[in-house]
Amino acid sequence: MKKIIKVLLVCMMAVSLTACGGSSKKKILIGISPDYPPYESLKGDEMIGFDIDMTKELFAIMKENGDDYEYEFKKLSFDTISTSLIADQIDLGISGFTYHKEWEDVIWSDKYNDSRQVALVANDSPIVSAKDLECKNIGAQLASTGEGVANEIKDANVKAVKDVKVLIETLNSGGIDAIILDEAVAKNYVKEAGYRMLKETLLEEENLIITNKNNQDLMDDINEALKIFVESDKYQELKTKWGA
Repeated sequence: MKKIIKVLLVCMMAVSLTACGGSSKKKILIGISPDYPPYESLKGDEMIGFDIDMTKELFAIMKENGDDYEYEFKKLSFDTISTSLIADQIDLGISGFTYHKEWEDVIWSDKYNDSRQVALVANDSPIVSAKDLECKNIGAQLASTGEGVANEIKDANVKAVKDVKVLIETLNSGGIDAIILDEAVAKNYVKEAGYRMLKETLLEEENLIITNKNNQDLMDDINEALKIFVESDKYQELKTKWGA
């Protein structure tokens, strides 16, 4: 009997300690599509990029503000992040997002970066202006604003796929004539692989973070942290580091 009582007491103490000393942190699951350098990409098994470093800074600021969050990234294809948010499968989307007016079930953060949609072509391409994109085979990432821009090009045959790396491979093979994507991403490929970016702006944009409509409190905390972050020296340091 004494042995049973002793076991019960140990169990009660364990439960008590868990309740008192257990983590009160709010775990935030972040959807990300790591195929969009310099915002996010994979280096081996490690995710790197501006958005990765920015997220670390934002959560550090929120902790200083008294918001005890911890976060974890979940790799998703870009086109499924918004639907995963709406289904409450993730809490945030941080993946170089730009505004989609048709996404009515998400909340958009304040901007953290200016962006624009541009065209990327092979270095030896005869395409030199936006006018030359007409009647051409144009690639874009599925569900991106780049896809919307591509669809507005006169008589263009648009190929939208989930992974930007597939678009690059298709451009290399001649399967498409140009890719519509964010300027920072285009510049990354110009620098790393010798492509050419058209100078014309096809759409002016801003980079934003998204969450479910039911997560207004979380977005308020994110926006408060963003305000501090974008006014910091660290923000400029990361923009220079990643070319974002």
